[in-house]
Amino acid sequence: MVATLTRILGFENLQLAEDVVQDALLKAMQNWAFSGVPRNPSAWLMQVARNQALDAVRRQQNFRSKEQDITAFFELRSGTTPEPESVHFDDEIRDDQLRMIFACCHPDLPRESQVALTLKTLCGFGEEEIAAAFLTSTAAMAKRLVRARQCLREAGISLEIPAGSELLPRLDAVLQTLYLLFNEGYKASHGDELIRQDLCNEAIRLTTLLVEHPAGNQPKTHALLSLMLLAGARLSARLDAEGNLLLLAEQDRSLWDRAMIQRGLAHLNRSAAGEEISEFHLQAGIAYCHCTAANYEATDWQRILTLYDILIETNNSPVVALNRAVAISRVRGPTAGLNAVELISDRATLDSYYLLHAVVAQFHFELENFDEAAKHFQRAQTLAGVRSEQEFLANRIRLCREQLAG
Repeated sequence: MVATLTRILGFENLQLAEDVVQDALLKAMQNWAFSGVPRNPSAWLMQVARNQALDAVRRQQNFRSKEQDITAFFELRSGTTPEPESVHFDDEIRDDQLRMIFACCHPDLPRESQVALTLKTLCGFGEEEIAAAFLTSTAAMAKRLVRARQCLREAGISLEIPAGSELLPRLDAVLQTLYLLFNEGYKASHGDELIRQDLCNEAIRLTTLLVEHPAGNQPKTHALLSLMLLAGARLSARLDAEGNLLLLAEQDRSLWDRAMIQRGLAHLNRSAAGEEISEFHLQAGIAYCHCTAANYEATDWQRILTLYDILIETNNSPVVALNRAVAISRVRGPTAGLNAVELISDRATLDSYYLLHAVVAQFHFELENFDEAAKHFQRAQTLAGVRSEQEFLANRIRLCREQLAG
């Protein structure tokens, strides 16, 4: 809705678009509780936002010359004619959402600010979710977003729609945005649901559109799409019937979407063109190892470790190092895994990351250090933001106590 409204109101009125969408959502919360959810909720929301936008337009002198065009645009959008399911690109990005992502990823902003602003403005992320993606505090992320908007205003940066040669300098930031959008869907940072299928689907849709555009038809884009498809194919097996988290070793692989895996493998093959090996290539390669293993025991952990060894040279983030520690433990044992965790640089940045403590706890559990494992599982439980993760960790704590009780 923000992307659609901004397209006609102009990027200088991004704040107005955000405001009227927020107002429409608030009205829905107030009205639907009494009148019930309408038959077409999205049309209802768009109609309310449209009316709010038109009221704002009529109050602004500089919009009066455009009012007729804006009204006609909204009438078209609120009609019953279905939009095409696919978009044919030329020199310009045609999809509203993808166009806006490219516009927000302005090269005059720092990369992290580009991505954070886009996630906030277009992907519906709250500051807590963005902070989790960047392993920082909510307060720090709020300040970063304020600075990004302030930079746009003070530098007079216009968020215009790029086209042609202007797209390529923004591609890496766009890819990172889509990657984080998918990640939040694959494992939500907080809330009642671990998986947000809508975010995963939207990330896959936008990345699919991107690889069909000449500027996006790059090996690294195909690698990212491959990663999304190979990971997305396993979503239905990550929770049991009660919504409880299942580890990879516990998943029913017959539930994996084989058609998605085949699509992922096709894009992985297409990503092999050229000489560049991006972070997405390596992560897609790791996902390939999991998807092609007949069972958990058959997983090629040595190959996964090799890929992590290469990845950490490209991206020496503490999260990558933590994932590498897990691979080390599968190849060399839990003691080697604990040693690898101790060697993580910037480990302090992971202190509020529940998976650090969960991984360490699991290593101690495998070593039968049940008292130490319980302590780390408890720490992880206090930091976990999703109910199914909290319940999973509570079960692990109970199991530790049962072992200690003998």
